[in-house]
Amino acid sequence: MAPLSLTDLIVSNLPVAVGLFVVAGVLIGALIAWLMRPKPQEPDRSAEQGLAQIHGRIDAMGSWLQNAHGQLQQSVNQRLDAVTARLGDTLQSSTKNTTEHLQQLHARLAVIDSAQKNITELATQVNTLQGILTNKQARGAFGQGQLEAIVADVLPKGAYEFQFTLKNRSRPDCAIFMPDAGPLIIDAKFPLEAMNAWRNAATEDERRAAVQRVRQDIGKHISDIAEKYLVPGETQDIALMFIPSESIYADLHERFDDVVQRAQRARVMIVSPTLCVMAIQIIKQVRKDAEMREAADQIRTEVGHMMKDVTLLGERVNKLKTHFGQANKDIDDILTSAGRIGKRASNIEALDFGDGEHGADILPGPVPRLETGK
Repeated sequence: MAPLSLTDLIVSNLPVAVGLFVVAGVLIGALIAWLMRPKPQEPDRSAEQGLAQIHGRIDAMGSWLQNAHGQLQQSVNQRLDAVTARLGDTLQSSTKNTTEHLQQLHARLAVIDSAQKNITELATQVNTLQGILTNKQARGAFGQGQLEAIVADVLPKGAYEFQFTLKNRSRPDCAIFMPDAGPLIIDAKFPLEAMNAWRNAATEDERRAAVQRVRQDIGKHISDIAEKYLVPGETQDIALMFIPSESIYADLHERFDDVVQRAQRARVMIVSPTLCVMAIQIIKQVRKDAEMREAADQIRTEVGHMMKDVTLLGERVNKLKTHFGQANKDIDDILTSAGRIGKRASNIEALDFGDGEHGADILPGPVPRLETGK
């Protein structure tokens, strides 16, 4: 139930108060009219009784009005107390809600300030990047750094070299060494000014001029790569032209297909950062396969040596077996002779000579000595 204001209380009890005042006014007017009437010459008993009744009713009406006024005052005070209490609770709740909302607003403002700071830093970085891309030397360093990061993340050390010097004194940005072949050359320089002019062209004439400039600048760069970095007998048959931007690579393939085909005919492959990572991953797998083939050849050679050693070991085991067989025969002969000797010793001990074995050699007895001088 909503709290009632003082005005609502007075309006809600107004009919009762008006009725009371109307009744009191009628009674007072009747009393005044009766008092101002002309007095009779002789007292009238019935009039006195009526006047006494009127006085009694007036007294009763006064008492009733006083009681009603007291009740009205009490009701008004109770309603005012209730309204005051509810108003205090409402003000306290409103103050609490307002405080919480202010705290939430302060937190959101802090988040907005942080986001604004991040946006400002991002804008500064974008301006810095734009400055880098505007300067040709700085843009070359940026592309070189991106290429170096990609190559170093995929290939092991020793599989590549930056600023490698060829026999013709050219120094490409990166050379990836291939197994049993020459290095794969990657160039990280790209004529970005022509692409920016083509993107920022406002009129049709500017666009046509920018298109012609793109074809001319990129075509010259393709020719330079093919002339400097495709050395027969020293490098691979193809070279990579690295573009450090996916959007520029997409625009080039979508709008300048003739330039891409010209690069392919010149054996210069245009690659974006994603394609460059894929190409280097393939090169890594090729190097791994070559290492495995080399390791397989070494294993095959070692297995051949091991088979020779196993054959030689078998021959030596057979010889040892022959020696062991002869030794066993000799041991058996020795045991046979030892058995005979033992048997003869037993016969001698038992004085049982018998006839002896047939064919046994008998030693002659001692010859008697002849006496001389008789």
